[in-house]
Amino acid sequence: MNERKTEGIVRRKFEENKINFHSAKIEEQKSDFPKINKLLRNASKSGSGCGKPEFIVSFADEPTLLIVVECKSDVSKHASPKLDRYTEYAVDGALLYSSFLSKEYDVMSVAISGEDEAQAVISTFLQLNNNPPKNLGVTKLLTFEDYLELYRKDPEKEKIAIDELIKYSKKLNNQLRDDFELEEGQRPLLVSGILIALESKAFGSSYLKEKRAIDLAKSLTSTIEKILEQHQVEQKKRADMVNVYSFIETNNNIAEDLNEERNTKLRDLITEINSKVRAFMKDYKYHDVLGQFYGEFLRYANGDEGLGIVLTPREVTELFVELANVDKDSVALDNCCGTAGFLISAMKKMSTQVSGDSAKIKAIHDKQLIGIENNPKMFCLACSNMLLRGDGKSNIFYNTCFGINKSLIRNLKPTVGFLNPPYSKKKEGSEELSYVLNCMEFLEKNAISIAIVPMSCAIKNSVQKQELLKKHTLEAVMSMPDELFYPLGTITCIMVFKAHVPHNKDVDTWFGYWKRDGFIKIKNEGRVDKYNRWSEIRKTWIDDFRNKREIAGQCIKHKVSSDDEWCAEAYMKTDYSDLQDEDFENEIRKFILYKQVGL
Repeated sequence: MNERKTEGIVRRKFEENKINFHSAKIEEQKSDFPKINKLLRNASKSGSGCGKPEFIVSFADEPTLLIVVECKSDVSKHASPKLDRYTEYAVDGALLYSSFLSKEYDVMSVAISGEDEAQAVISTFLQLNNNPPKNLGVTKLLTFEDYLELYRKDPEKEKIAIDELIKYSKKLNNQLRDDFELEEGQRPLLVSGILIALESKAFGSSYLKEKRAIDLAKSLTSTIEKILEQHQVEQKKRADMVNVYSFIETNNNIAEDLNEERNTKLRDLITEINSKVRAFMKDYKYHDVLGQFYGEFLRYANGDEGLGIVLTPREVTELFVELANVDKDSVALDNCCGTAGFLISAMKKMSTQVSGDSAKIKAIHDKQLIGIENNPKMFCLACSNMLLRGDGKSNIFYNTCFGINKSLIRNLKPTVGFLNPPYSKKKEGSEELSYVLNCMEFLEKNAISIAIVPMSCAIKNSVQKQELLKKHTLEAVMSMPDELFYPLGTITCIMVFKAHVPHNKDVDTWFGYWKRDGFIKIKNEGRVDKYNRWSEIRKTWIDDFRNKREIAGQCIKHKVSSDDEWCAEAYMKTDYSDLQDEDFENEIRKFILYKQVGL
């Protein structure tokens, strides 16, 4: 047995990869980076001395990740039962090195056994910084590009990255409020403008050289206009967007130098957003970053809440896409698109189904994503959001969904409708259903429309409910968690309609009681999936919906007309099977305490 042969398999593969991946640095036994050597100082497989992995790979453009490789010539020496025989077994040794390096890095460890690549046994693990390792199930050597893709798509890695982005959004909100004195609606616009301008390599290399704050502000806005023109944004739309960004040149905190001392606030902000936000978007292009920031900036301000604007959480936009069975040929419409969260989730689902087919992806961007938005700030953010994801802004229309030329939308033949309409300030009517009716008008026959609206729309009698059932079929209604839009207090439900097929009151509608999604409230963080329950809960919800199951306490089918209440609570049977004596005792204690406090 010759371990050098095993090392040769890896060396050849890695050197081939490096030809097309110049940012990779391949090292053997030891590293040029003092930080790596320091971490390996006590990582010897024998228990004393320095650890020396066969290969250490680092990446200039992904500095948080290392790949370590441990080789063994004998396939019978791949992994020990307890993974604690570090000197003798490949997996054991690879994971030992990973345990030391993961104190400062995310580590992908590869264990390979065998002298012939075709017969070799390979295991691949990922250990995120200060977390336990997990087997990725990859049993062959990959290209560096594939390893990086595997790393970036890891759910835990994505969650950590999103948590970091949320933390940064809080810091950024305070900075834009205190240092720049920007109002809530302008803050995400400045971020989006910087991200658009950074699409220009010329701007990215020149902004640091601008001597005066006003020159940098003008360079930023002129670059935004150039990028919009390069992306063939029509002249009227381009002019509207440039006008929205005009505050960048007139805000003294951005564009004015004081007492001949250079104002570097904008320069420093561009540098920070480039490293923190643009880098995130490169890895997670289907996350609505601008919507995330907009929501954070509005969280503790009246802002656009007074306009009835309630941004949709990402877990809801992705849930809608699954409920509607969106595929690569779907044409998705959001007639109140906001920052385009629904369209981004639809784009993600469509794009993942075409296996990198660039022509089909272009068709998805150009023809299969339709948005209507009449708020100028939101319209700007929606277009920016789509543009920053490789386009898709072609069919984002600056208009009201009621005022737009309906044939313009119908000619695009939308097969799926999504919407979270503006919520009425009265909080007691069914005005939101007017937006649902509007969405249905644009859709092809048998198309599915899914809307999230206040529960009052489902409970109260209304002309809109009558009109909806006269023309369309109510397929399902799901009661959502009471605090879904926390800190706002609006209780909502999801309605699912089939377009242009009149409702048959003798056919059952499916009702789901989706009140517990696993999210909990945490101070200063809002609702978070702290215990990672959402994935399984979502899977159950979708399965129950698709199969129209009836489960006591969870879901039921019932025939309804426009005069009935459209909610599970009105028809659902209570499941008492899980109740224990303790449940009754707890409720009695609560009642007694309530009575005592009342006295």
